[in-house]
Order: sequence, then structure tokens, then C-alpha cells
Amino acid sequence: MTRIKSLEGANIAIVAMGESQLDYHLAKSHSVEFDEVWGINAMASITDCDRVFMMDPASRFLDSDDAGSQTGIMIKTLKSHPGPIYTCELDSRCKGLVEYPLLDVVTYTRCSYFNNTVPFSIAFALYNKVSRINLFGVDFTYKGNLHFAEAGRSCVEFWLAKCIENNIIVSVAPRSGLLDTDAPVHEKLYGYHRLDNPLLVLRDDETDEFFTLSYTEYSSAKEQQERSQAELLPILNTPEAKRY
Repeated sequence: MTRIKSLEGANIAIVAMGESQLDYHLAKSHSVEFDEVWGINAMASITDCDRVFMMDPASRFLDSDDAGSQTGIMIKTLKSHPGPIYTCELDSRCKGLVEYPLLDVVTYTRCSYFNNTVPFSIAFALYNKVSRINLFGVDFTYKGNLHFAEAGRSCVEFWLAKCIENNIIVSVAPRSGLLDTDAPVHEKLYGYHRLDNPLLVLRDDETDEFFTLSYTEYSSAKEQQERSQAELLPILNTPEAKRY
């Protein structure tokens, strides 16, 4: 498969089924746009996706209930979605299926480490030279449940590191634990987090330069910024207004 020219330099969203998919819907409701949206498995059933990645064979959904509660919705999606749905093998019952360009991607990236579906989509983005990847619903672990973890996070973060090394901007949903995104800013650097005034490493969005700042300085600057952006709201005195 040759590279898709329209994807070079594109800003894409990858939406999986974890809780932080909510951040995608919030982003869309606030007019955030992406050049393309890629869905993982059943996300294609509830989100308008330009591309879908389902690396299991379609028979897993069509001929068994191995996928549990995803089975019903995936059967409908596989039979109706126009594609492309990238997968490991074609099935005549699903017209939208496309074979994933495995050898092309592996040859270009020099790596074949794939232990779940999400890394295939990230590697596909790397292969097609996108400029930015925004991840939603790619969570694996949750703060509220320390005894639960899905396998595959290390593989996803490995491929994200490869993207970063290739100058692709990686953005993770705020409520996701991927890349420790949901960790408090003063707890992100091990060792430094034990200091009374932890050191932070930040990046200037305009210059793309990294710099260090103490947590006290950061908190003060953030407070000043929030004050400058605050708007005075009118006091509502009428009974009708108070109801709301």
C-alpha cells in the first residue's frame, strides 16, 4: 500500500473505548476540528470515523460471542460501515474491510511490536507522516481503581515515543492516565515530586522550547492567568433566574 498523501501533515484523532473518550465529545462540542477521526473497534458504531482499526478477524464478532457486549453492535457496524476498516484478513460478509499494510508499516518503522489494536493505528499514522496525534479513550488504567489494568499500555507508549522522536506532536485526553497525563503537574517527575517545592519541566507552545519552573512559580503564574481571563458575571435577582 502506498502512503495516503492527504494524511501527510494531518491532525488526526484516535478514539478508543476508555472513559477519556468523553474528552473527545467535549472537544467536538466546543468546535475542535480534526482532519480525520480514527475509531478503534466499537467506537465506529457511535462516532463518525474516517477510518476504523479492528485488528481481530471479523469472524470473532460474526461467528462467536467472544467479544462479549461488543458483539451485537460490531455485527451491525461491520455489515454497514463503508470503510476503510483495517484488519488482519478480509471477509466477504463485510465490504468495508481492508487488509492492514503490515509489511509496509513494519519495513518503514523497523518494528513489529503490536500487542493490541491501538498501536497499529499509531504506527499507521507514523507511516503516513501525520503531524499531530490526539488520543482519546486510550486509558488502560484508572485512578479510582488501582486493582484494574488492561494489558497493552506499554506498547502504546512505545509507539508514541517513536512518533515523538519523528517530530509528531502527541496530545492525550486530560482525564487519561496514558503518559501520566492525568497525574498532578507537581507529581510528574519522580524524585523531584518529594521536594517541598517540586521542579517542573514545561514546554513553550510558541517557541517549542523546554524550560524549568518551580511549582510555586507555576502556581502563581497560573493564578494570575486565570484572574486575567476571568469574566464578571451579572448577579441574578429575579426569581426566574434563581431557579437556574
